Amino acid sequence: MEKLYSENFKNNKKVLAPKAETIQFLLDYSRTLSVTKYKKHQFETILN
Repeated sequence: MEKLYSENFKNNKKVLAPKAETIQFLLDYSRTLSVTKYKKHQFETILN
């Protein structure tokens, strides 16, 4: 099994990088997300 996985890993050398749009979306989302904690509860609100 190990040999099969290691051979597949060596043959697959794609460089994975996120698109700029994806990064921008995540940054915008994190800026608008507001987390409010009340006692044992946690409320997430997206501020638009």
